Amino acid sequence: MEQQQRDGDGGAAEADIERLPADLLAHALSLLPTFRDLSMAGGVSRRWRRAMERSLASRRRLSFAGQRTGDDTAARLVRAAVNLRDLDISRSCWGCQITDEGLIKISSADCVGNLTSISLWGLAGITDKGVVQLSIILWSCRHVTEAGLVVLVNKCRRLECINVGGMRVPPESFVGLLSISPALRIRSIPQTINAGLQVS
Repeated sequence: MEQQQRDGDGGAAEADIERLPADLLAHALSLLPTFRDLSMAGGVSRRWRRAMERSLASRRRLSFAGQRTGDDTAARLVRAAVNLRDLDISRSCWGCQITDEGLIKISSADCVGNLTSISLWGLAGITDKGVVQLSIILWSCRHVTEAGLVVLVNKCRRLECINVGGMRVPPESFVGLLSISPALRIRSIPQTINAGLQVS
């Protein structure tokens, strides 16, 4: 009898959740701390999936780090996150498999012009072709060359900082970047050339 009572109460709670207005459900989902939790909530039902996508619109930070996320999924979610400011698509031991194609798709999202930070740490599948207009952590992106950095800095006039540690770009090329954007901070460059560059 008690078990039936508990089951009945659970059913009532489920029914109450399903009666939540769509905007309130989306707001509740926006409070979930991790992308994994949000993704799992989106799998509950079609209604919850729509609420999850709606909740992305209010997010200022989105991290796919450690998630098995590909080009299409990442691009779809970033396009839904219209107020995004900080994007982390770093690759960890399980992580994202974002390639140039994914970055190109992400670069067409409405939020791209407002992004202040993106982390691409460890993504070996990107090259100059995929580098997008953001404040980028380019640590160990060994296929991005000086040409890609010049295009990036030319097109991203609001760019404030680039972390270039572990890249195969000659230190002299960073002087050219500062001639394009004098306020640019370049991190993780050798101390021998720091005297002539603004670094942090």
